[in-house]
Amino acid sequence: MKLKKIAAVLTTAALLLVGFAGCGGSSPSESTGEESAATNEEADAGEGAATISVGLVTDVGGVNDQSFNQSAWEGLQRFGGDTGSIVNYVESKDESGYAPNIETFIDQGTDLIWGVGFMLGDAFAQAGNDNPEQQFAIVDYAYAPEDVPNNNVTGVVFATEECSFLVGYVAGKMSETGKVGHINGIASGTMETFAVGYYAGVLTANPDAQIMGQYSGSFSDPAAGKNIANQYYADGADIIFSAAGATGNGAIEAAKEQGKWAIGVDMDQNYIAPDNVLTSALKRVDNALYDVSTQMLDGSFVGGTTQVYNLKNDGVGYATTGDHIPAEILAEVEAIKADIIAGNLKVPATAAELEAQFPGKYNLPPVEEQ
Repeated sequence: MKLKKIAAVLTTAALLLVGFAGCGGSSPSESTGEESAATNEEADAGEGAATISVGLVTDVGGVNDQSFNQSAWEGLQRFGGDTGSIVNYVESKDESGYAPNIETFIDQGTDLIWGVGFMLGDAFAQAGNDNPEQQFAIVDYAYAPEDVPNNNVTGVVFATEECSFLVGYVAGKMSETGKVGHINGIASGTMETFAVGYYAGVLTANPDAQIMGQYSGSFSDPAAGKNIANQYYADGADIIFSAAGATGNGAIEAAKEQGKWAIGVDMDQNYIAPDNVLTSALKRVDNALYDVSTQMLDGSFVGGTTQVYNLKNDGVGYATTGDHIPAEILAEVEAIKADIIAGNLKVPATAAELEAQFPGKYNLPPVEEQ
């Protein structure tokens, strides 16, 4: 089933009360052959406190990818710890596991079922259509009303072009060779925003910069990320930004071995290589899962909407751990951030928008041609 992605995302300014109050939820079964876990113990939320059960289906990157999926699980763990609700996850080894893993949580009577990543988009739409009474939410996907008429799959999307622009600006300002790199994951509109924002930031800081970029084709192949990074470094790049899940961890390893800079993604990845991770483009998936799950718990949840996270609501950002960014550049980045929040600076989010600002500078294939 090929779905139409919403071109203009909705907001959730008007929240209706819905009567979802559940509790319990046992461990996911392992009948699908996928890795599963029920590692959150119910916290002491106080006698009589309302709780719910929330399940998380990962994409193929796995829950310990030090990036996207890990951030999602950490957000749910925090929610479970703060509210006493039960939170579980099931890892998907490949795409064939998406539907049965979703079904695992449905069979458990889970109140809210999450999917991490656009690759689960079709599976969650099908589940929403087949289970009209069940509530779902998915990261990095937004649906047209006709795709899920039951209005029971909530999309959560991020303005990743904004955080990527900021780290790109840092790279453009700090590169000593004038050459920087970018490693992307699997081609999609979501991943294109990471690349486009980064290119725009680099070129705003240094219009003459040379950017080496490519899709790695994977979110779970650190060896591939390391090989690409080593080639970029050999070709003169001194800073590389990876938006490729666990694949990007290989690029960080290459930076550490060669004494170069890497830029992390999703989480603050400075802890992986404190002397070599310059900054990270933060995508606060943890906060999104915490917030939306809280809406389900407190009765303000509205199914079928699209919730947008950006710089203005702290849904994206950049990290300064390690104090590697000089004070004068940091001040410039903060001024740019303020302009984006105020609406004075519109960051391009598509290859076409970037081309209009910086003709001939983008070297990744358009998503529709992948």
